[in-house]
Amino acid sequence: MLSSSSHETTLPMNDLSTGTFSFSLLKTSGLARTGEIRMPRGVIRTPAFMPVGTAGTVKGMYPDQVKALGADVLLGNTYHLMLRPGAERVARLGGLHTMMNWPYPILTDSGGFQVMSLSSLRKLDEQGVTFQSHIDGSTHLMSPERSIEIQLLLDSDIIMQLDECVSLPAPRESVERAMQLSIRWAERCKTAFGVQPGRALFGIVQGGTDEALRRQSAEALVGLDLPGYAIGGLAVGEPQAEMLRTIEATEPFLPKDKPRYLMGVGTPDDLLQCIARGIDMFDCVMPTRAGRHGTAFTRFGKINIRNARHAEDTRPIDAEAVCPASRDYSRAYLHHLIRADEMLGQMLLTWNNLAYYQTLMAGARKAIAENTYADYMAEVRDNWAKGDLDPL
Repeated sequence: MLSSSSHETTLPMNDLSTGTFSFSLLKTSGLARTGEIRMPRGVIRTPAFMPVGTAGTVKGMYPDQVKALGADVLLGNTYHLMLRPGAERVARLGGLHTMMNWPYPILTDSGGFQVMSLSSLRKLDEQGVTFQSHIDGSTHLMSPERSIEIQLLLDSDIIMQLDECVSLPAPRESVERAMQLSIRWAERCKTAFGVQPGRALFGIVQGGTDEALRRQSAEALVGLDLPGYAIGGLAVGEPQAEMLRTIEATEPFLPKDKPRYLMGVGTPDDLLQCIARGIDMFDCVMPTRAGRHGTAFTRFGKINIRNARHAEDTRPIDAEAVCPASRDYSRAYLHHLIRADEMLGQMLLTWNNLAYYQTLMAGARKAIAENTYADYMAEVRDNWAKGDLDPL
């Protein structure tokens, strides 16, 4: 059975009508920017890293832990939530904020990337994407209108347009076709979004690594006068140098007075490099996924806790860290937990990694405010290059 729209379900109750969406650019340091996104549910300090709460949870973390680390906004996944537990059900239960006990801003992606990457059977045309669920094989239509409807049912604060993301490398004609389709879908998303006090619709610039296509996409989307803009379709197989070159080519055509969001990126070095090129917002599963597999991100660089060198090391990951997971547990204990596949080990390394990402963002905001971002980036990267503590 084809599942699409269900207009009988009312949106969850909220108080968004009491406020508006706004972005203030506070300071710059080169192209690096620090600012504030103000919304009824809270202030998002930029540069911002958004932990990924794919299915209504940041894996291995309590919501109050995530907030205590400094996260102002989470990302929810439209594709996964529409399939389970279902957007209409989430709405009946009061919306995603109520369900996951997160009263602060939530950004939801459009679902398009997962439709393309996870669905074994799909058909794309002007109307949208018809696909089979990876869970139970049921058939669904994801159109621009349905994507917006789902995100509103989830009670999202920042809503992304439906777009087509092409894996790179790809022929130019395929990239251009997807870019043009994404522009037309953005226009339909804007119509479907209408007027939503307190919320914001972001457009997504596509075009692969082709500078001319990126400019064409950016200019068309800026013409729609949306509250914010994302750069999509990167970190999908291209080298970092290609990603950075594409950002450099796209940034001049994005409004200075609106937030810029780089989707699905990335490593700590990716974040530092992209902040230096004018990006304000990021999301990535890397810190949580890496933590579950035994990797710790630290000021010393990446540490593989599975490595035998940690088996009898009584030192913590970082004795100077504020995060208890980084400071209060020995490497030997973490090594044991991960090797034994104990849940606590995955939770502690996830905690450490998210703490490090938020510390990195806080340091970036402070450095930009003091116009010392280049020095900050050099110092952080120099510490990574020095490497981890010597083995005992």
